[in-house]
Amino acid sequence: MDRTGYAELPLHGGKAPQWLVNRMIRLAKQIVMIILEEHGHDVFLQRISDPYWFQALGCVLGYDWHSSGVTTVLTGVLKSAIDSKEFGLAICGGKGKASNRAQVEIGSASNEFGFSVEEANRFKYASRMSAKIDNVAIQAGYPLYHHSFILSRNGKWAVVQQGMSVTDRTARRYHWLSENLRSFIEKPHSAIVGDTKRDVVLDMTANESEGCRKVSVDLSKERPEKVARLLQSIRPSYQRSLQEWMPSIRYGGKNLVAEYLIMPATINWKALKKAYEFQSRNYEELLGIRGLGSSTIRGLSLISELVYGEKPSWKDPVKYSFAYGGKDGVPFPVDKKAMDNSIIFLQEAIENSRLGDKEKIKSLQRLRRFLPNNQNIL
Repeated sequence: MDRTGYAELPLHGGKAPQWLVNRMIRLAKQIVMIILEEHGHDVFLQRISDPYWFQALGCVLGYDWHSSGVTTVLTGVLKSAIDSKEFGLAICGGKGKASNRAQVEIGSASNEFGFSVEEANRFKYASRMSAKIDNVAIQAGYPLYHHSFILSRNGKWAVVQQGMSVTDRTARRYHWLSENLRSFIEKPHSAIVGDTKRDVVLDMTANESEGCRKVSVDLSKERPEKVARLLQSIRPSYQRSLQEWMPSIRYGGKNLVAEYLIMPATINWKALKKAYEFQSRNYEELLGIRGLGSSTIRGLSLISELVYGEKPSWKDPVKYSFAYGGKDGVPFPVDKKAMDNSIIFLQEAIENSRLGDKEKIKSLQRLRRFLPNNQNIL
C-alpha cells in the first residue's frame, strides 16, 4: 500500500465511558467475526494496517472519528472482543504498562497457535524492532506510549503503535504489516499517521539515508574513544553547541533549532562499547543492540554527515492525517478511492453481521458521518 494523503490526529484527554466501551466490544466482535468468516485473517490484518479503514472502524463503533484516542480505545476494544481460541487472532500489548506485556503475550499466543520457539522469537523480535524503529530510527519527537502486536494463527502479523509529543500535545500513529515488510530498516511502514508534518525529522529508514546507515555501522565498529574524538571534532571549543550554526525552523512565531539537530548531550558509551564488541554486520543489527538509543543514533548520524559527507534524510515521513486534509488539496489531497473502499468494505461487514436491525442502522449512520461533506455512498 502506498503512503498517500493526510489526516489530522488531535490529542484528546479523558477516556471512553464504560457504557460506550461495552457497546463497542459487542459491535467489534460481530464485525470482526464476519470479516474473518468471509475474507480471512490476511484481509483483516491488511485492513487494520490501513489508516482509513482503522479510523472508519473506530467511527462505526462510536468513538471520536478524528481523535488520537481512537488508537488506544479501538485496539483495547479489539483485545477485549477477540478471543484468540475462537478467532485465531491475538492482540498483544496495549497502552502504557500494557505495552510492556507484549513479549509475554506474544509467547503465550505463539504457544496456543502451535508455533515453535524459533517462530515465537521471530514474532517477539518483530515487536521489539518495530518499536525501536519508531522510537529511535525516526526522530520526530513522538516517543511511543502505545504498542499493539496483532498475531494470526497463520503466522502473519500487524503492529499499531502510537507516540505523543509533549511539546504541542499531538500524536502520531505507526502501522506495520508483515505481508508488505521487505526490511525493518528501509521504508518498513504501511502508514504513518500524524496531526503535524514537521519541518525537519531525522529519518534513518529513508532510502536517502542508506549511505549514512552504512557509515554509522562502520563507526560503531570503531573504538568508542575514536567516536568520542570525532564528536569533539565537530564541536570546536569556541562553539558551545551545534545550535549556533545549524539551520533553524519557525515554530510558534520564533526561530528555533530543531531538537534532533542539536548535538546529543549524552551518548550511551556502554551501549557503544557493546556495539564495538558485537561488530554489527548491518544497521538492523546495530539498532537491535539494547541501550543504543536516539541520542547515540543521532550522534553517529551527525558524524556521518559532517565528517564523512553521508547525510541522513531530514524529511518527515508522515503521510496520513486522521481528518484527511482539505478538498482543495491542503495540506494534502484526500485519497477518495481508499476512503470509499474502506467504507464499502465496512458497510458490507455490518450488513452481513448478526447485529440487530437497530444496531445496524445506527452503525451505518455513524459510518456515513465519516464521509466528507456527509456524502452518501451507502
